[in-house]
Amino acid sequence: MHTDVLSQTFAALADPTRRAILARLADGECSVTELAAPFDMSLPAVSKHLRVLEHAGLVTRRADAQWRHCSIDAGPIKSIVDWAARYQHLWQGRLSRLDAYLQRVQSTSKSTAKPKETDHARKRRR
Repeated sequence: MHTDVLSQTFAALADPTRRAILARLADGECSVTELAAPFDMSLPAVSKHLRVLEHAGLVTRRADAQWRHCSIDAGPIKSIVDWAARYQHLWQGRLSRLDAYLQRVQSTSKSTAKPKETDHARKRRR
């Protein structure tokens, strides 16, 4: 079954472990062993996560003798950004309406606020 790039990318990013792996790779290339270190799982389990990320085009691996080095490929992430940008006007409109509402509420509360008492109007207790 053929899955589009956007669906593969979202599916790969749906797992928090894979997102954590990508966050680590955003700092630079590292080995599979280094990627596996912070996780409480086996090396084969981490390798399965890497295969999903590779299949989605988010990670590339290269061999150097017995070591496997991984790096991030942000190309598919750009497709998510481009997709989300098409809906940007929706949330920007909502934020603009929220801002206008808050401005109205703030100006209304200032005009109906009671004057503050002054210190000289209070009597001191002895």
